[in-house]
Amino acid sequence: MSSQFLAPVVQPDDEELDRSLRPRRLEDFVGQERVKEQLSIALEAARSRAEALDHVLLAGPPGLGKTSLAYVVREELDVGIRTVAGPALERKDVAAILTSLEERDVLFIDEIHRLARAAEEMLYPALEDFRIDIVMGQGPAARTLTLDLPPFTLIGATTRTGLLTTPLRDRFGMTFRLDYYEPADLARIVRRSARILAVEISVDAAVEIAGRSRGTPRVANRILRRVRDVAEVRHEGSITTEVAHEALELLEVDEHGLERSDRALLEAIAVKFDGGPVGLSTLAVALGEEPDTIEDVYEPYLLQLGFIQRTPRGRVVTALGREHVGARPRLADESGRLFDA
Repeated sequence: MSSQFLAPVVQPDDEELDRSLRPRRLEDFVGQERVKEQLSIALEAARSRAEALDHVLLAGPPGLGKTSLAYVVREELDVGIRTVAGPALERKDVAAILTSLEERDVLFIDEIHRLARAAEEMLYPALEDFRIDIVMGQGPAARTLTLDLPPFTLIGATTRTGLLTTPLRDRFGMTFRLDYYEPADLARIVRRSARILAVEISVDAAVEIAGRSRGTPRVANRILRRVRDVAEVRHEGSITTEVAHEALELLEVDEHGLERSDRALLEAIAVKFDGGPVGLSTLAVALGEEPDTIEDVYEPYLLQLGFIQRTPRGRVVTALGREHVGARPRLADESGRLFDA
């Protein structure tokens, strides 16, 4: 099984370059027009009143710009920012982080749905009343110390909105869901990133890369960097349509943005399991992958394309999915039962 270097997951060695490609201002942020319009109004109102922006929840699949938007808010408000990962935040850390914030600062919590319950409950009074309660001592001698906090903005990012508890979700004043990008917007992002990377790219090549980027800017930038490598090593350095095609073929990224691992999943359902239904655990064993990887990394985009379906009995490949991997279509006999052509 080939490695998923194009999957929308940030690798440590890519983080610095990803930060350099992120937009710094709202006007530089491409796409998500409805979100930008609402956020720009809220930012302007907060600036005019010299108040902290209301707490913001950003939801959507990985790689669509949730972290970038958090840093855009910081730049637009000209305030500080603290960034923490939800799974790593413990109760004892909450007080230290909150008391270190300056007035109107931004606290960005990534994967906020994975917060520990104790840490989440400690956030409740901080979000509503800008205070935290700390218990000093134990037993009958225990007493509660209340610390006032400066007004701040919590920006939470989540890929799984349904896993957020209702008390936490209700404390956000604004909730924005980021959608997959249209190819035209992705092509603009590719051209902007190419300028930052100081690489020349043709309009058609940018469109080609955008069309194979799964509707995700992070994937588009990842592909662009790999195509740039091919252009520099095998050609004159500029990215033409021919160079883009050569690099994408080398990377085994097809016209729908599917990689070898995605196609292996489709072929397993279509051929090994006769089109399905097949259970997730069975499919995971057949592919040598973890069930969570299949469910969270591979399946969302295949479902979006309409190549597979989730049914109560398991995963089923659709006619579109069969056609994509060259599997024979399923036909129905006079009784309506399906069989292979």
